[in-house]
Amino acid sequence: MRKIDALFHEYGLSHQNMTNKLIHWFCVPAIFFSIVGLIFTIQADPLPEIMPFLGNFANWATVVLALVLIYYLMLSTPLTLGMFLFSALCLAGANFIDLNFPGKLWMFSLGLFLLSWILQFYGHRIEGKKPTFLKDLQFLLIGPAWLMHFIYKKWGLSY
Repeated sequence: MRKIDALFHEYGLSHQNMTNKLIHWFCVPAIFFSIVGLIFTIQADPLPEIMPFLGNFANWATVVLALVLIYYLMLSTPLTLGMFLFSALCLAGANFIDLNFPGKLWMFSLGLFLLSWILQFYGHRIEGKKPTFLKDLQFLLIGPAWLMHFIYKKWGLSY
């Protein structure tokens, strides 16, 4: 069994209840976006000089997402493409909010982060099982990939 399949299996064991799954379909991407948004707001003064080719995206969120994508690449090349596209959407959304509502991205991201985690823990209370990341922190990154693998399956793509 591939490592990614073992991780998905273990993650799925605490995500059997349909209400919990539905909550995860909304909250996992929201948490991912909110973390991107929060990191996006960290001052990145030296980054534009070091990485001028990134333009407006020369920020810490881009650097962190690059590292996250390397982790996904070690698990599944096709899945990394989907996560790259989702990550790019998150960066674009954070950039849009930052440009159109200066100084508000961190507030929006923090509010979304807190609300999403409250709902996630409520979902796990319904499920009757603890979140897997309490056992192993890598499951914080497996959650978004687990949802992406369902999209791949629906579209008939291998992951």
